Amino acid sequence: MATALIIGANGGIGEALVAALVASDRYDHVIAAARSEPSSLPDNVEYCPIDIADPASIKSAATATVIDAPLTRVIVATGILHDEAGGPERSLRDLDADRLAHLFAINTIGPALALKHFAPLLAKDQPSTIACISARVGSIADNRLGGWYGYRASKAALNQIVRTAAIELARSRPQTVCVALHPGTVDTGLSKPFQRGVPAEKLFTPAYSAERLLAVLDTLTPVQSGRIFAWDGAEIAP
Repeated sequence: MATALIIGANGGIGEALVAALVASDRYDHVIAAARSEPSSLPDNVEYCPIDIADPASIKSAATATVIDAPLTRVIVATGILHDEAGGPERSLRDLDADRLAHLFAINTIGPALALKHFAPLLAKDQPSTIACISARVGSIADNRLGGWYGYRASKAALNQIVRTAAIELARSRPQTVCVALHPGTVDTGLSKPFQRGVPAEKLFTPAYSAERLLAVLDTLTPVQSGRIFAWDGAEIAP
């Protein structure tokens, strides 16, 4: 029984991941988890309510009757760069404590708690994958432009959470791959205000990014667990 779970299924990438998993015809059960039910959910996909910013909601979702353990693929496709409160910080003078806490709550703490509650539901006796959507700008080694303090820092922290979880999972689930993924610049609401200057060939549709991310996951082995990989399979430095 192959069961896949997408957390953040009402986002651009999350919705595309659900569609790609269904189209692959490799999963007996696909579960779409999101704060609100996606409007275009395929008939053979079940919905599970979850709010990545609410710890109680994450815990409750892991015990929902719709969750068909053991899980063989889990992807946390949530994240925030900007919202009605504002965009990413350009300089130190833009830093705000409440804003930083909000970014870490969604980009780091929520996915960390998803790992806490859903990793124990992964298959023990067969290959499984659990991945979090991160970002290249979360790489400390790759930071040459500065700016975007909260987003960079919260994604860097997420990468460390993934790395640490991978070390622990290797002991209890040696066939599991736990990684962070960079989807590229995808034409979604998250990147919309920042697409100017992005070459057309580097601005991906959600469907293309989802297809590439799943293809990358299919190539990874437990030896590569804990690392960060881009949509093209290239490893990104922490």
